[in-house]
Amino acid sequence: MNIHYLELFYHVARHGGISRAVRHMPYGIQQPAVSSQVLLLEQDLGAKLFERTPFRLTKEGEELYAFVRPFFEGLGEMATRLREKSAPLLRLGAAEFVLRDYLAPVIKQLHARHENVQLSLRSGFTQEMEEWLHNGAIDLAITPWDGRPASGLRFQRLVQLPLALLVPRSSSIRSADELWALDRITASLIRLPVEEMITMHFYKGLKKLSVDWPLVIEASSIDLITQYVANNYGIGLTVNVPELVKKTKVRVLPLDKDFEPVEIVAMWRGKATPMIETVLAEVCAQVGQRWPQWKCV
Repeated sequence: MNIHYLELFYHVARHGGISRAVRHMPYGIQQPAVSSQVLLLEQDLGAKLFERTPFRLTKEGEELYAFVRPFFEGLGEMATRLREKSAPLLRLGAAEFVLRDYLAPVIKQLHARHENVQLSLRSGFTQEMEEWLHNGAIDLAITPWDGRPASGLRFQRLVQLPLALLVPRSSSIRSADELWALDRITASLIRLPVEEMITMHFYKGLKKLSVDWPLVIEASSIDLITQYVANNYGIGLTVNVPELVKKTKVRVLPLDKDFEPVEIVAMWRGKATPMIETVLAEVCAQVGQRWPQWKCV
């Protein structure tokens, strides 16, 4: 039995279909390759493992998935333990602005307690980081979340960040209320993808206010949003953190109680390693210094 084919089947079963599996694989592979290799696995076993449309595991598929799932889901944790015995490595995922503006004291403390530690830093969105954690591609993520614990992941609440809009410094708009009073907002809304919590909370607030914002530019990071606003491409959606707009040509318009803040958490799999515990302790210390009203829980 080909172990690689089993791995592909595991991802297909876990994500509910071949196309979804391809989108969430920890490495690049094309959909036809997955289809053909899973078919070879079925031929080797002499059993159909799932129905394609709509997707449904067969009895044999459920039995095989239950058998291989603990192995593939435990690979990340095992790799982490083995790495720490040789050359300690901590792989951290977070938004770009977190990696850029908030990580320096955390790294300093980590090196003080774990001299030989190596760091791998990776930026991404919430769904990506949850997948990376499940697949063992990262050890710790600092990210917004929706308040629902992801399956198999542990978490620690860090801080709640209010939403804000960014306008160019040259703009005549001084508050968000001026936008809501317009008959039609003609500027483009520069935002993260719609599945990101910042964007979802913002649209919930717009719905409360019965405000429509038709023009959209989707950006891949808050840093890019800030730069686009500075270049007069539109009005940006962000979290209200001073470091985001420091030394830029933008102005912050805080959003009021109609817009739910975004909660930032740390997430990891299994028991927290000593390095993860060090990072969590230092991140909580930083949160306490910057936002004394919040406590890590």
